[in-house]
Parts: sequence; C-alpha cells; structure tokens
Amino acid sequence: MHGPNPRPPLPSPPRAERRPVTSVHHSVTLTDDYGWLRADNWQDVMRDPAVLDPEVRAYLEAENAYTAAALAPTEALQAALFAEMKGRLKPDDTSVPAPDGPYEYFSNFVAGGQYPRLCRRPRGDEGEEVLLDGNAEAAGKAYWDLGGKAHSPDHTLLAYAVDEKGSEMFTIRFRDLATGHDLADEIPDARGDMQWANDSRTLFYIRLDDNHRPLFVYRHRLGTPVSEDVLVYEETDIGYYVAIDKTLSGKFLIIDAHDHQSNEIHLLDADAPEGELRLVERREHGHEYQVDHHWSHLIVTTNSEGAEDFRIAAAPVFAPGRANWREIVAHKPGRLILDVIVYEDFLVRLEREDSLPRIVITPITPGIVVDRDILDPAGEHEIAFAEEAYSLSTSEGYEFKTTTLRFTYSSMTTPAETYDYDMAARTRTLRKRQEIPSGHNADDYVTRRLFAPAKDGETVPVSILYRKGTPLDGSAPLFLYGYGSYGISIPAAFSTNRLSLVDRGFIYAIAHIRGGKDKGYRWYTDGKLDRKLNTFTDFIASGEHLVDVGLARRGRIVANGGSAGGMLMGVVANMAPDLFLGIIADVPFVDVLNTMLDKDLPLTPPEWPEWGNPIASAREFEIIRSYSPYDNVEAKAYPHIFAYGGLTDPRVTYWEPAKWIAKLRRLNTSGNLVLLKTNMEAGHGGASGRFERLREVALDYAFALDVAGLTDA
Repeated sequence: MHGPNPRPPLPSPPRAERRPVTSVHHSVTLTDDYGWLRADNWQDVMRDPAVLDPEVRAYLEAENAYTAAALAPTEALQAALFAEMKGRLKPDDTSVPAPDGPYEYFSNFVAGGQYPRLCRRPRGDEGEEVLLDGNAEAAGKAYWDLGGKAHSPDHTLLAYAVDEKGSEMFTIRFRDLATGHDLADEIPDARGDMQWANDSRTLFYIRLDDNHRPLFVYRHRLGTPVSEDVLVYEETDIGYYVAIDKTLSGKFLIIDAHDHQSNEIHLLDADAPEGELRLVERREHGHEYQVDHHWSHLIVTTNSEGAEDFRIAAAPVFAPGRANWREIVAHKPGRLILDVIVYEDFLVRLEREDSLPRIVITPITPGIVVDRDILDPAGEHEIAFAEEAYSLSTSEGYEFKTTTLRFTYSSMTTPAETYDYDMAARTRTLRKRQEIPSGHNADDYVTRRLFAPAKDGETVPVSILYRKGTPLDGSAPLFLYGYGSYGISIPAAFSTNRLSLVDRGFIYAIAHIRGGKDKGYRWYTDGKLDRKLNTFTDFIASGEHLVDVGLARRGRIVANGGSAGGMLMGVVANMAPDLFLGIIADVPFVDVLNTMLDKDLPLTPPEWPEWGNPIASAREFEIIRSYSPYDNVEAKAYPHIFAYGGLTDPRVTYWEPAKWIAKLRRLNTSGNLVLLKTNMEAGHGGASGRFERLREVALDYAFALDVAGLTDA
C-alpha cells in the first residue's frame, strides 16, 4: 500500500522450480528455466482443462492463492468497484433493431441476466420473439460464449456458434425458429463465424486444424451427416488464416485467406452453393484488398500502386482481376480508408485523418458503367464531430436497398449515441443514447488530446480523461493504457468502467502509439518488424511527456495493456521501470522469442509478418531477442506487477505470463508486488458473462488504486 499505511504481512510467494532447458538458434544458446510450465498436452487442455498436468495446476493454483492473499485487503474495494460498474449497466439493455425484409433483428438483456438474448419482431411493430436465450443456454456451465450467429435468408432458421471452454473451439448448432428447438445437425471444432447460401439450407463454415488454425472452408447441407460435409477451400500456407463473409447485396460469399499484410479473395455465387470459386486477385506480398458488390461490378478497396492508405476501384464481376481495376476514389496520403460499405445508391467510407475519424457518403450514379463516372462527387458529404477526441463507427445492417446508414458516436466523456442517417435527405435520427442507470453528467469530466514528442521527432497522440477538480499538478496518479500492434487503433470512446478510476482521483490516458493506425497506415508499419522498438519508446515518451507537462510524476504511473499490449507492458517494465508505479498485464504476450520459434503453436506462422521469423532469419531472431520481455528480465528494481492469464487461451497461452512472473519474482530487487492470476475456466477473453467480466476489471482497478494509495478514495 502506498504511503503511511503498511501492507499486512504476506505468506511466502510461490517459487517455481528452475529446470533449465537449452536450445541453440543461429549459434546462440538460449536457456529457459521455466519451460516445464508448458504442459506437453496443451492441445488437450484446450478441449478439457481437467487433463492439465497436476504439477502445473498446483503451481498455478498456488499463484492464485498468493494473489488472493496479497489483494485480500482490497476485497471490499473490489466489491464496491464491481457494484458501481454493474450499476452503470442498464439491466434490461437492448440494441437498436436492424431491419431485414419482414423482420427487425436485435439482442437484449433481462435484468440480472449475464448473457444476451437474440430476438426479432415484425418490421415496424413492437414486442419480441426470443430466438435464443443465452441465460438458459449457459445455465449450469462454468463458461459459455456466443460466437457468430446468422439467420437464414428465408428467416426460418438460426445458425449459431457456442464455445463452452474459452478455447475458441466453437460448436455450430441450428435452431428451427418455428418450433424453437435445435435440429440434429451439430458441427464441432469450428471457428465462430459462418454464412448461409441463398437457398437457406446450405451453410458455409470454417474448420480448425489440430493446431487450432482456421484453414478449411466446408459446406454443410442441413439434414446430412457432418462427416459428409464438402471441403470447399483449403489453405495450404500455415502462415495464412481463412475468414468467410457475404456481400451486402447477398450475391456472393467471400472466402478471404490472409496474414497480417497480404490476402487473397475467392468469390462463390450464393445462389449456386455447389458452384466453383472465382479468384479475384492472387496473393502478393504486402498487397491487401477487400471487395464488395454492386450489380455488374465489384468495389475493391486496395493498397495497390503505392496507395499506402488505400484507394477504391471498380471492376467487372465477370473479370475481377487487378488488370481491370478502375480507380474511383484516389489515394490521399494520411487519409486512411478504414471501411467501405456499398449500398444500392450510395458508397460509404469510414476514414481517419489527423487521428480523427469521419464518415464520407458519395452517391452512386444511376445506370453506371465501370469507369470513373461510377460516383457522383457533387453529392459527396461527410459526418464528423467537433470534439478533440472521439470515436465513430458504422454498421452496414442487413439491407442493400436502403438509404439508411446506422452509425455510433461517443467520446471519453459522452456515452454512445446511435443514429440512423438518411443518406438521401441528409437527416439523422437518434435511435439510442447509452443509459447510465446510476447517473452520468458529461460536464463533470474533461477530455483532451495531447501530442507527445517521440525520440525520432514524431508526435504521439494521447487522449486524456479526468474529472473536473482533479489536481493537474502531478499529484494525481496516472493510468496509462496502450496496445500498439496489428494496426489496431484504440478509439477515444466512452467507457463506463474507467469512471471508477477517474472518480477516485486518477487521470486516465490512452497512448495512440505506433503499431496502430491512428495516424495512417505508416503508423502501423513504423511499429512492426525491425521498427517494433518505436511502439515501446512511443509509450515511454507518452508517459514522460505527461510528466513534463505536469499531469503526472515519474513513478506515479500505472500502465495497462492486454495481449500484444501485455507484451508492451513487459517491455516497458524492462526499459523504464522507474517511470511506473505499477504494471497491469492482461493475457500478456511476453514469451515472444520462444513462441515465435515454435511453429506448432496456433498463432506462430501467421504472426511472423508482424514480429519476424526468428527460425529463418538470424537478424529477426536478434531483433526479437532484444526486446522479448521474458528474455530480458534481469536483476533490478521493478514496479508492482500484476499479470492475468487464461488456462484455455489459444492466442496467448497460459504459460507465457506464468513463466514471466516466475522469472520476475526470482530477479526483482524492489520488494514490490509481483502477482499472477490464472483463470482456470476461461481463455483469452477472460470470464464469460457481462457481470463476471466486471469482476476482472474490478480486480485490475483495485490493484491500481491499492498501489497508488487510493483504496479509501
């Protein structure tokens, strides 16, 4: 505990036995003292956690017990945090219904319910027909997660995917919407997404291989054994994953094979599910493209011809290859095209420029041919907002022939607002404003956007939230969040949870560091592979800038990140431990070198374009080795550290945080807390259920408040 209140004596922490195993790569000998924490039967553990090696289980449970003892003084605080975060959730919240033909589809919660219900109602009417009740389905299960779901085009069936282990191995089931009962058809070991053919009797889905990789697209005909399902597409490059989608027009199914920087798309006529696949454009290293459909042509969003931030082209459906792409929206450096939606009469772009999003709507010329006249630039207009930092997203809906675009806006102070926008009349209708049952006054809070100078002269956007009246002289502790990988940008969106920190005196900040796409695609490429160091130095520079401008003090910053953002936490703890008071690393990817050297792990081959391939390249081996958190832990004074893992996590395996904490505890010289909690019944996403997830957030926040000395705030 910070300040004059001493922490109660703790039991002796667990000490993992050191069992050194050496390996040689590129003439370098690596020694791993804690590799034994990786169970040999980890694939079986994903399916059945009960088969975990008893010795490994005993160690993880000892760590859990030690963490519980260390944070026992915060139990009342955890309960208070949970109660107030739960109190900000509307008990019977419902989504805005989305029209599709004769029905409107939506989801809702019932008071006290942990899981959503999938519902529909006749178009334009009130009331509801419950298609699937998540609470009933999850009853008696330690974990239950609803993955993809899709109603059939004729509205008679619901396909839905369920994960009951947290391992992201889904089972696809089919519900007869007339009777409310499931059919006998059941597809195991699938990915969570699926798409119907237009006959409403054929479903396309993705099957996982033995190493949990989505490499196969299958076709299932209702009423036939799963063993007779037809393989439609097999990806032979284990560095690629497969996804499946459908054009908004309903004409084509899309099979997209991709890694983190290249892809290849095949189309299948949704009216001919047994037909042949049609290649759009063969994969090429560094080329990314997406397609949609508009009558006689495809709309292609592409980074070809040097369009780093993407351009848009059109091509004939019958000749979709790159040679026939005709540009309709030119590339503009620094304006990143994030998403494109093609309706019958309008093309919608979601784009980001100067770190802020906007929606651009362009009419499609009637009676078009495939050339530069496809769009009507005179009718182009945009939707944007005046705040310094905000979030904006679009939802394409189900219908191609519509003039209604749905979008959602929020900021760090403003709860989410969902609008239906009439693209022809240029009018908007507020359909939903996020309700905070316990109350929220946006005027009580301030959001700002600062720019931190990076080591190489770049400026890093930093979004700030604090409650009015919070001292801005450095005496308030700072909570600094970061991610910085895969091109994922963290929006300056509203969060009910973080109010529990700022109401207790924290300043909350998001560092929009390189590795994301906050300042265009180059912001991503400047934070990967041999430029990955920029991600870490950007985060440190953000914290130091907030110190320099008086918003924080060195050693009074609690940093937080998860997954690849957890790797960020591990690196900055090694690089600048004195900058931070505490580190919270959720499902952290901290054993980077060992993971990237193991081609049999689920994510390793597809991750090589992001981090490098240390098996094939000595240079990339040395780059990863230079920052991999586990490999760079050394005898020094570390801040308080709390790591969180999931036993059945297929993305960041449980042994990564376990090994990291074991090594930290042995070498840390500060006497600060070094804690590990492993959820023995969940995976990468943590606990299932909207309330149980809040308990995990409450634990993170209680740790932050505890080390900052604000447990009584």
